[in-house]
Amino acid sequence: MRLNPVRTAQIAGGAVLAAVVVVGVAGLAFVDLPGRAHDPIRVEAQPPAAPAVAVCSGPLLAAGRDATQASLLTDGAPQQVTAGATSGADLADALLTPADVSGGAGPAALTATPPASSTDPADLAGAGSAQVAASDLVGFAAEGCTRAAMEAWLVGGSGTTGAGDLVVLANPGDVAARVTLAVYGATGAQTPAAGKDIVVAARTQRVIPLAALALGEENPVVRVTSAQAPVRASLQATLTRVLNPGGVDQIAALGAPTAELVIPAVPVTAPPGDPGASNTPTRLVLLAPASAGDATVTVTGDGGAVASAQTLPLLAGIPLRLDLGTLAVGTYTVTVAATTPVTGAVWTTTGFGAGSDFGVFTPADVLRAPTLVAVADGPSPQLSLVGDGGAQTVTVEGLDGRGAQEIAVAEGQTVRVPVEGGTVYRITPTGSVRASVVYAGAGAVAGYPIASGDAAAAAIEVYPR
Repeated sequence: MRLNPVRTAQIAGGAVLAAVVVVGVAGLAFVDLPGRAHDPIRVEAQPPAAPAVAVCSGPLLAAGRDATQASLLTDGAPQQVTAGATSGADLADALLTPADVSGGAGPAALTATPPASSTDPADLAGAGSAQVAASDLVGFAAEGCTRAAMEAWLVGGSGTTGAGDLVVLANPGDVAARVTLAVYGATGAQTPAAGKDIVVAARTQRVIPLAALALGEENPVVRVTSAQAPVRASLQATLTRVLNPGGVDQIAALGAPTAELVIPAVPVTAPPGDPGASNTPTRLVLLAPASAGDATVTVTGDGGAVASAQTLPLLAGIPLRLDLGTLAVGTYTVTVAATTPVTGAVWTTTGFGAGSDFGVFTPADVLRAPTLVAVADGPSPQLSLVGDGGAQTVTVEGLDGRGAQEIAVAEGQTVRVPVEGGTVYRITPTGSVRASVVYAGAGAVAGYPIASGDAAAAAIEVYPR
């Protein structure tokens, strides 16, 4: 059939109009019209399984062993690393280059790659420990190997005479990072020249003396922020008393400040000193970086009995030190409930004479899913579990599934389970718990919290429009 030009134009115009109407009606599904409500379209998306990466601090570092170069850093004692990953994952380790350590071995960067066919991320756990007995460095250190981050907080150091603390920055990635170190001290926050524009090249480690950032500060807190790439921050703390080394520890950085801190199972091994004594065997440092508020600090024993409780005012940006020197020998959990986000840690020592050691204990995250726990080698390691959210049962078993134990944990109760150094465990709570690994022995004290694993990450909800 042949159509004339006028008829053809009429048909074409009608088709175009019909198409516009169809598109417009379909578009109404994505446009919010007055008086019309609808549920948003949601799509659950599981990101591709990427490798899990954790970094350790590396060997204990010593300064001044070369009389001609007092500031030269060298390895003082090797770090023994224990690591494990979920079944089927490929676990690998590589050493980062220590740019500021002469002849140093460098820290370990651990990578767990899931099988190519898997959409679930691999869970990875690592921990390191080191023991040293030298004329300039004595003690035991243990830490969890943790992920790199764009922001982190370091608590537990000192810039006073006798302290030889070091800020340790590691970049396990392929892109250089530019780091800023801000210090919170007695006069508030400041960014010293030594803390600006610190370049941490890809797959390297940098070390900055804390005294260059916070000279004379008794309880400085350092905020680490990174641009271009995440870094893993930690603190090596050492102490010398009248030429006698008084201990060492490695302390992984903390995450963002929160209104509640729980520090499980702090071992108090030194008896209370005289009231008013300058040497306090146990103390807590708190910082409210953004705004003033109040903090209630509660110290409880293993059974949940309250040993002390007090409410303290916090000034914005100024660290607060609370002495806990009246605690009897035992194990305590320290809980902080604040009206403003805070960060903090507990420092404790085995004594004040030659051969003593100290440890810094930091808050633990809430664990609600099966989590791997790496137990580094050390004296009498124990896994400490603190109930969070009602009575429950926590299963503790070797990574291979052997030796499973079911541990009853009540709300607010701390339960300690002996574990074996150099071993990786899996803990599975029926509710939620906080956990840490703690060491205590003759002239040795240390511990580290357990972080939730990458495998616990949930799917992402996408709202298309």
